[in-house]
Amino acid sequence: MKVLKYLMAIWAAVLVYSIFSLFFGATGFSAYNELLAGRELQWENIKTLGSINAKLENAQKSLLYDRDIITVHARHLGYGFENEEFMRIVGLGGNKNPYAQTGTIIKMYEPVFVSDKTIKLFALFTGTAVFCLLLAIGFLRRQ
Repeated sequence: MKVLKYLMAIWAAVLVYSIFSLFFGATGFSAYNELLAGRELQWENIKTLGSINAKLENAQKSLLYDRDIITVHARHLGYGFENEEFMRIVGLGGNKNPYAQTGTIIKMYEPVFVSDKTIKLFALFTGTAVFCLLLAIGFLRRQ
């Protein structure tokens, strides 16, 4: 029975290592929650890109079949009919392509977690502290 109580130090170290790895380690809950938040950002970006894609597909279909839309788009690009003259007003900012909208780049960051080496050192320190505490209690009871 005397030896079994000192095994509690090993079990304390294993318990501390397991708990800290589960909650704060590289594959723990905190890193997982950060990855879930990043996934939500990616899904929102995909939805935005889908809406941009739908607008571009509609513009492409209208440019294929609607002559008036082709004329308006050609004028935005600086083209016109024969013998047609253009007057440009300076200071208005120029013609912007209405179909030039692009999506944004979402850069994912690495999740923040406690390194495995740090968790092992903390568990070893805890196990050593429990062992020293049990050893001190044993010496005090003998006297």
